[in-house]
Amino acid sequence: MRKIVFLDVDGTLINYRAICPDSAKKAVEEARKNGHKVYICTGCSKAEIEQRDLPELDGMIGGNGAYVEDDGQVVMHQGLSKEDVKHIVDWCNERHLGFYLEANSGMYCNDYMLEQGPATMIKYATGKGADLEKAKASASGFVNSFIHLQGEDLYREDVNKISFILSTYQDHLDSKIEFPDLVANTWGGKGELALFGDLGPTGITKKHAIEVLLNHLGADQKDTISFGDAKIDLSMFELCAYNVAMGNGGEEIKAAADYITDDVDEDGLYNAFKYLKLI
Repeated sequence: MRKIVFLDVDGTLINYRAICPDSAKKAVEEARKNGHKVYICTGCSKAEIEQRDLPELDGMIGGNGAYVEDDGQVVMHQGLSKEDVKHIVDWCNERHLGFYLEANSGMYCNDYMLEQGPATMIKYATGKGADLEKAKASASGFVNSFIHLQGEDLYREDVNKISFILSTYQDHLDSKIEFPDLVANTWGGKGELALFGDLGPTGITKKHAIEVLLNHLGADQKDTISFGDAKIDLSMFELCAYNVAMGNGGEEIKAAADYITDDVDEDGLYNAFKYLKLI
């Protein structure tokens, strides 16, 4: 039976240093040769994904569900309005928060992101197990991928979602009050240890995007398998027929999983693909 596989990216397909293990690439390549379809389902924008060294895929879900692509065809794209972007940009700048706009055309950041981003991303990488030198290299590569804009140039109308650095967890709580019509999430750590907040359009989830893609494919939910490592992946687990948590994943995602595989750096994806007889 051919399956449709959905892979989170950071911590699942790639490690927290943005490296895709050779075994993961081999797993995806062999599964596709066996007739299975493999999609990434990630919070990243297409521009960010295009900078990663990933295996060939059947398509992607990006922006935590804002963008759906199948075999090069755009199936759905629902981003923030220009008015929402302006509101978020002004709010972050008033609070001196670094942020970046996640668009398919690129990742656009403000002045504060250039100042605050390196240290924050080092915290992110070391918190996920990278040593200091590797964390510094990963942080530098991430921040250098941004396109720096100022003033009204940041008021764009092609933005999927916006991530901003949390000076404290209160910034996230305040964002939920300031933007009641948007979806506010955090990432980079649990609860008050989160490093980033993000804001995106309502109704956009990984679950909804998978439903849109399955309808486009004329495929059945019973043939779906998802892989994830974090709380944001729980919406995938709500929909897919079988769900795999990475060994490096958080307790919430592990508790919701049908199967827990090994760490991303310990051939976790490959071993799970073998276990599920995808390869």
